[in-house]
Amino acid sequence: MRLLALNKPFGTICQFSPHETRASLADWVKVPGVYPAGRLDSDSEGLLLLTDDGTLQARIAEPRHKLVKRYWAQVEGAVDVAALQKLARGVDLGDYVTRPCQATYVDAHGSLWTRTPPIRYRAAIPTTWIELSITEGKNRQVRRMTAAVGFPTLRLVRVGIGALDVFSLGLQPGESIDLRANAPWDGVA
Repeated sequence: MRLLALNKPFGTICQFSPHETRASLADWVKVPGVYPAGRLDSDSEGLLLLTDDGTLQARIAEPRHKLVKRYWAQVEGAVDVAALQKLARGVDLGDYVTRPCQATYVDAHGSLWTRTPPIRYRAAIPTTWIELSITEGKNRQVRRMTAAVGFPTLRLVRVGIGALDVFSLGLQPGESIDLRANAPWDGVA
C-alpha cells in the first residue's frame, strides 16, 4: 500500500491527466498508481493525501467516516464572534445544511508560505484568518460557508487531515512525502 502526502500548490488541478492551462498532480507526484483521497479545487492549496488503496481512500474521503479536515481561510472583512458561532453551528447553504464544526481565529502570519500569485490586496478592506475543522468536505464547502455568513474566502489552505498536518510534515508547495516510509500515518484513517 502507498500513502503519500502532497502540499498541493495553488492553481493545480486535482487530477493526473494533463490540462491545457493548469498544472496537474502529475507535475508534482511521480509515483505511479496513486490517486487523490478527496479533492482540493484548483484555487485551494495545502495537504492532499494520495493512495493506491481504495479502502483507505474511502476512509479518508467519505464524510460518513467523519475524519476531520482542517482549513485555514483568509476571508474578506473583520470576522466577529457571531459569525464564528454561525459557522460552528452549521450553515444552511440552500441545497444542504453543513454539520456542526469547529471555527476559531488563527494567526497565519509566519506559518504559511507565500502564495503565487498573491491574493488581491485592498487597503480599505481588512482580512481575517480563521480555522474551520469539518468532517464533510463537499464541493467548495468552506468557501460557501464563509460566504453564507458574509465573509468571502480569499485564500484557502487545507492544513490538516486527521492527525496529519502540513506543518509537521515540513512540506512546501509541490513537495510530497511517502508517509509509510517517513512519518507516522495511523491517525489518518
